[in-house]
Amino acid sequence: MTINIIGIDADDTLWHNEPVFRLTHKRFNELLGEFADEDTLEAKLAAVERENMKTYGYGAKGFTLSMLQTAMEVSDGNVSPKVLREILDAGREMMTHPIEPLPGVEEALKQLKDRARLVLITKGDLFHQESKLAASGLGSHFSGVEIVSEKTPDIYTKAFARHGGSAESSLMTGNSVKSDIIPMLKAGGYAALVPYPLVWWAEAAEKPDGHPRYREVSALGLVNQWLDEIG
Repeated sequence: MTINIIGIDADDTLWHNEPVFRLTHKRFNELLGEFADEDTLEAKLAAVERENMKTYGYGAKGFTLSMLQTAMEVSDGNVSPKVLREILDAGREMMTHPIEPLPGVEEALKQLKDRARLVLITKGDLFHQESKLAASGLGSHFSGVEIVSEKTPDIYTKAFARHGGSAESSLMTGNSVKSDIIPMLKAGGYAALVPYPLVWWAEAAEKPDGHPRYREVSALGLVNQWLDEIG
């Protein structure tokens, strides 16, 4: 089998993302500490996020709105305008946080694009994801970009078809088992997990160990070795 297209995730695959959210979580807990303890705040925020994803999707903007809603609910509307303003500031800082590519990523992209066309496939807010890609300096390695609201087997099938290929002859790589691996395998393609130390609760899922079209590698550059096996 010759792999014609390699789909690559963005957040926590090409650059750091989850640490920024973790720092904002910590700041949020400190700001609302007078109304609830950390465990209560985390549980409430997660519940609000889970519900709001249906409306806002993924990304820093939706997360900021969920923080504001949580603040209002846990305080019974008694949260001060100053705290609400600080939450808004925290959300803005997430949107403008410097992009730091992961070690070895650019060299890995250079090697992989010699093997197949690279397509960035990521979830989230269109403006923010485009901004992060531009700030990363990695955009020139990709022949296409797909920013989607969710990653499903149908989304992968259509995305690879738009770029002149098929899921069955393509490979998707990223750090999320739930988004980058399982739906790609269901679409009939190959999938390579590149784990990141931090995993967002909404992306947690069981690894499909033993699946013939799945591999876990410790770094993006090692996807090349699996391409040798596949080819």
